[in-house]
Amino acid sequence: MSAEPAPSPDVPAIEVVGLHKSFGDLEVLKGVDLTVAPGQVVCVIGPSGSGKSTLLRCVNRLEEPTSGSVRIEGIDILDPEIDLDRVRARIGMVFQQFNLFPHLSVLRNLTIAQRRVLGRGRAEAVEVARHNLERVGLTDKVDAYPAHLSGGQQQRVAIARALSMNPDLMLFDEPTSALDPELVGDVLDVMRDLAHSGMTMMVVTHEMGFAREVGDEMIFMDGGVVVESGRPREVLSDPRHARTRAFLSKVL
Repeated sequence: MSAEPAPSPDVPAIEVVGLHKSFGDLEVLKGVDLTVAPGQVVCVIGPSGSGKSTLLRCVNRLEEPTSGSVRIEGIDILDPEIDLDRVRARIGMVFQQFNLFPHLSVLRNLTIAQRRVLGRGRAEAVEVARHNLERVGLTDKVDAYPAHLSGGQQQRVAIARALSMNPDLMLFDEPTSALDPELVGDVLDVMRDLAHSGMTMMVVTHEMGFAREVGDEMIFMDGGVVVESGRPREVLSDPRHARTRAFLSKVL
């Protein structure tokens, strides 16, 4: 497989224009526009049912948009001729649930996609896996199975697995929402380190402190539209829209 050309720094990492998504008669996204620059951390907040997770899933076509356009590093991923798997290889995704293979060790969870999708040999895949387990502080868990790990550890393994595919950008769908409160901090620390390393990130989250500290932009969604966007500190401390103010009054 030939190497993909490096994306231009002038091309947005993610560009969404006029995105609509309906499930039957239910319109979940009603014309969303957003741009994420390379190296930028964009945090998406909003009430349940506002379309946040659907937006994220449309960005890598886990959900098929009804209309609109989605470009990843300049590539139109809705083009019927696109090699979607090759584009998805650029995108790491971390879900609320960890989605680890329960019958495989941590090391095998990290190497299986590297070998099958990227065609790496065993030695290289293991080296990459061990490096990324070190990044998330779990080098001592290579031989453990998911059932023997805490939720926080499983989520950190899921992040390491995504990183092992060498993505250009990472999507996080409420990665701490299924965790006990005392386990949230370790996962956020890993995400914080990723952001500081320059990884492009789009994060659906309820962790306002993390968004304030790490985010470059905050998007507040409600009813399938972007209600407000701006610098996280500004949105959180001085929201312009009444709907944003009402939401933040309940979560801050």
